[in-house]
Amino acid sequence: MKLNCWEYMKCGREPGGRHEHEKGNCPASTEKKLDGFHGGVNSGRACWVVAGTFCRGEVSGTFAEKIESCLQCEFFQMVKEEEGDRLLRTVILEDRLYRED
Repeated sequence: MKLNCWEYMKCGREPGGRHEHEKGNCPASTEKKLDGFHGGVNSGRACWVVAGTFCRGEVSGTFAEKIESCLQCEFFQMVKEEEGDRLLRTVILEDRLYRED
């Protein structure tokens, strides 16, 4: 089974997680528009395109503010390696996330 970001990072901000009540849910754990992408739950394997995720102890900002650090993140690097040629380009993920359905 492929790990989602909250499982890999052990942040505890997923629904039912140990920090859910004090820090709130991470948007990647609840954003359903990217469910199943790269084999993840909700946006758990595409967190780099979701604003407001909890990275290194701080809530990240917008996509533009966080993408550079996300591309250096060990979780992103793992997903990139696991997916290989199947890794979807960020622009495709963004389009799906922000598309009005």
